[in-house]
Amino acid sequence: MYHEHRSHPMTPAGQAQAHGASLNRLALTATLHCLSGCAVGEVLGMVIGTALGWSDLSTIGLAVGLAFLFGYAFTMVPLLRAGLAFGAVLKLALAADTVSIAIMEIVDNAIMLVIPGAMDAHLDSFLFWASLGAALVIAGAAAFPVNRWLISRGKGHAVVHGRHAH
Repeated sequence: MYHEHRSHPMTPAGQAQAHGASLNRLALTATLHCLSGCAVGEVLGMVIGTALGWSDLSTIGLAVGLAFLFGYAFTMVPLLRAGLAFGAVLKLALAADTVSIAIMEIVDNAIMLVIPGAMDAHLDSFLFWASLGAALVIAGAAAFPVNRWLISRGKGHAVVHGRHAH
């Protein structure tokens, strides 16, 4: 039996669906990329602050500072390796990640503060690690729609997407 294969032009609805799927994929990738840097900094800051017995405010301050540092670094290092100048890379990282990191940090730390005992839990406590893990997952979920919206407008992580050396 012979089957003729033809290329059919995609309907506008099909194009929108394909665009939406690729936009969702790019937004997810950007969110996970940003979340990985935030998580490294957040976990490191929470561990250091908790281990040293710092106040909630000091611990959160360190965690937020390290989350921004690592979040930006995770964007900047591949761009620097690709040969871009530091000044240009810094501007790209700031444009790409600032809103996403800020949302993640606000949500993450708010959750840590509202979970009873989470900020006072010891490093060997299930409560500490479960709270931190849940807070990071929820923070990533909160940042996804914002990242998707930014990328759809050519902003956020879209400004660096084509510049990463893959």
